[in-house]
Amino acid sequence: MKKQAVGPDGQERVKRIFAADRSILPPDGGDGFNRLIFASSPYLLQHADNPVDWYPWGDEVFARARAEDRPVFLSIGYATCHWCHVMAHESFEDPEVAEVLNRDFVAVKVDREERPDIDDTYMRVAQMMNGSGGWPLTICMTPDREPFFAATYIPKHSRGGMPGLVEILGRIADVWRTRRELVRQNCTAILDGLRRAAAPTAAEIDGDGPLHEARRQLAAMFDPEHGGFGTAPKFPMPLYLSFLARYGRRFGDAEATAMAGASLEAMRRGGIYDQLGFGLHRYSVDAQWLVPHFEKMLYDQALIAAAAVDLFQATGKELFREMSAEVCDFVLRELTAPEGGFFSALDADTEGEEGRCYLWTPGQVREVLGPVEGDLFCRLFDVTPGGNFEGASILHLPLSSEAFARREGLAPELLEDMANRWRRALLAVRQRREQPFRDEKIVTAWNGLMIAALARVYLVSGEERFLAAAEAAVDRINRDLRRPDGRLLRSIHRGDGDIPAFLEDYAGLIHGLLSLHEATLDPRHLDQARATAGAMLGLFAGEGEGLYDTGSDAETVLVRGREAYDGVIPSGNALAATVLIRLGRSVDEERFTAAGEEIVRAFLGSVERQPAAFLQTLTALDHLQGPEVEVAIAAGDSAVVRGMLREVGGRFVPGLVLKGAPARDEGVVAMVCAAGACHSPAASAVKLGTILDGVVGELYPPPAATTSPENHQ
Repeated sequence: MKKQAVGPDGQERVKRIFAADRSILPPDGGDGFNRLIFASSPYLLQHADNPVDWYPWGDEVFARARAEDRPVFLSIGYATCHWCHVMAHESFEDPEVAEVLNRDFVAVKVDREERPDIDDTYMRVAQMMNGSGGWPLTICMTPDREPFFAATYIPKHSRGGMPGLVEILGRIADVWRTRRELVRQNCTAILDGLRRAAAPTAAEIDGDGPLHEARRQLAAMFDPEHGGFGTAPKFPMPLYLSFLARYGRRFGDAEATAMAGASLEAMRRGGIYDQLGFGLHRYSVDAQWLVPHFEKMLYDQALIAAAAVDLFQATGKELFREMSAEVCDFVLRELTAPEGGFFSALDADTEGEEGRCYLWTPGQVREVLGPVEGDLFCRLFDVTPGGNFEGASILHLPLSSEAFARREGLAPELLEDMANRWRRALLAVRQRREQPFRDEKIVTAWNGLMIAALARVYLVSGEERFLAAAEAAVDRINRDLRRPDGRLLRSIHRGDGDIPAFLEDYAGLIHGLLSLHEATLDPRHLDQARATAGAMLGLFAGEGEGLYDTGSDAETVLVRGREAYDGVIPSGNALAATVLIRLGRSVDEERFTAAGEEIVRAFLGSVERQPAAFLQTLTALDHLQGPEVEVAIAAGDSAVVRGMLREVGGRFVPGLVLKGAPARDEGVVAMVCAAGACHSPAASAVKLGTILDGVVGELYPPPAATTSPENHQ
């Protein structure tokens, strides 16, 4: 399967741009650069030596466009986006395209990860106009920011029935000059649609119907042959997995849990999973999980690690616990900043080709492992002379390790030991190859998700390195991603950043802090979560109709959005609802619980129309409606407390509320309360585990082999 080559990926060029002495350059960048040389975003800096006269987003762009009566050409992407690289190489590095853009337009670049508000607004436009979206996103708009044209990747010249950028720019410039009324009509219709889309649809909370409908929708999308949901391209969809695990426990639906488990196992064996260095690539271009789009995103690692913990807790399968730790180890090795916190992503491309760093031939394997063990490795990971991707092989596991060991007549323990040794040896060789570009931007929301995942993996593994990394990330956010007045920032890169954080950033950080508190009972994390939640409600309040995605002190791009639809990460409103409900119960403050419930109610009308698109909101709904299990453990940093927390973390209790209680003279004591009754105090981890098992057995129905959602209504 062939992927688009992008020419030399320009690692040295990017290093030169990053190393430029900006203090000696004029405001327009001078002869060697454009205005993007002064940006903090890695994506913008990648375009700082384009011949296009790029501007960063700001009032200067629109003032110039208005003064010169030109349309604005907006290009949105991100630093590790493969097709963004393709379009940059074909068009934005090309003098012919630059001449047209510089003559007829004012061009502006936006990093979607740095400004999700701009991206969300104009991506909604693209979806309204074309029925789909993606990156790079191409928008043409008036000097008043009103869009009238939207597309994604556009080749330089027409090919395969797709019009080329040069031709499209010429037509748009002509329409702008000669048919301005048509432009205004398009803008009016689009703005009307945006305003309608920005208004949430409320409904009263009444029963579990949306949960059952979401389960039905996911079952209809499930691929029973290969695992996962839908067809090619196939995304990991960790929110699907976590929802199904929660649903399976709540309603005793073994089939729901099995769908999630089969999907995660298939990913773990597939080419979408880095079999040497661990971590998940972005998505699979096929239905079999074999050929990935090779970029690696921090948020994918965070959400898949959390889903793996959910499934370990729900099923007891060690594979899922091991996978959660593997993913976190990848993040610690390759995406962790020396000062604490986590970088955003690794690019898909090296040396001008997608995936080149990850591919192997039988000869390369034998050179490292020798002929006998090398051949065994090739059989295990399906490395063949012809390869499965451009003449080389993406490592994957056609058979489970257990099945392979049986076929080869090996003891499973021996195969596991050998495979671990092979992985280390080949990874050491791979790391001497040219490595993918790393986007070293630190995004608050994604760091919050990763902090939560690390805290949960620490609970089920006991590995202190995961807790230490999560704690260090919180320290980094508090130190470098806050203004002196306490306002959170969206992101920093190389120490620079001044964009105010969005709703998803506040909600993500609270999520991480609550998970850290549940892993440690350290009251500092709960105190910070409470303070951050108060600030969030003050900045993003939506007058009873959900929260706004942008703060009251931030720029509004066309409309001030309020979104609950989940994308690759949970929506800001949905995650805010979830953490507010959890927080309110943990600190016994009804104002937080009520605020979370109000968010759910504000969007429930939309949720009921398409439940599978709002799974995080449904998780918040389940927190409200499902059984609550309160566990209070006497405070203290002792081996007994840590043992009790491990007991709690080893069980899947969707309605868990974990609290730190005052220390007692007679030693550590835990108390479990559920269904209106409190159990006898537990003075040991073993006793606490026994009580929890009994409570779970009482509150949740036993899993059935097949379950009809109608039976739960």
